[in-house]
Amino acid sequence: MSRKPVHLALYDTFADWETGHTTAWLARVGYEIRTVALSAEPVVSIGGLRVQPDLSLAELRPEDSTLLILPGADLWDTSDDLAPFGRAARAFLGAGVPVGAICGATAGLAREGLLDDRAHTSAAAMYLAATGYQGSGRYVETDAVTDGDLVTAGPTEPVAFAREVFGRLGDVFEGDKLDAWYRLFHDSDPAAYETLNS
Repeated sequence: MSRKPVHLALYDTFADWETGHTTAWLARVGYEIRTVALSAEPVVSIGGLRVQPDLSLAELRPEDSTLLILPGADLWDTSDDLAPFGRAARAFLGAGVPVGAICGATAGLAREGLLDDRAHTSAAAMYLAATGYQGSGRYVETDAVTDGDLVTAGPTEPVAFAREVFGRLGDVFEGDKLDAWYRLFHDSDPAAYETLNS
């Protein structure tokens, strides 16, 4: 089966640990992971990884993608430099293409008005409230939330974020294997290994 690529947004100070489970397992089942940044210039993660993007944000079109993943970054809270990624998320959601946002990226989506009418989560309710958004009544105090085409999670939940993305795409794990994957990588449940590999 031919799949469209998954696009991972990159920007200076991106939190390199937040999307590793998601992209690694999507790649393992055959998705091409393509990185996208504001320009063709390399970006540097919080952990000091220097990454050369595959394409610029201006080249990204929702119809060419399966999913847009937005990791957290210091820049979400210290400037408006990443606002174009919020606008890209709006275009993706408008086109019916899923978006996953974790940590500070949820604040970017809140500023863009994308959480006003969707169930969501983040680091904490007061963190998003500081953006001035109108969606506080839709905030869910949990690890990760899927509402239609939008997946959100807080910074301490990369495994729950991956689980929600896999569940939304629907072709990563079948049946109870998704639950087993989560129990293995989140809970270190050895019984889940047998289910996952059966």
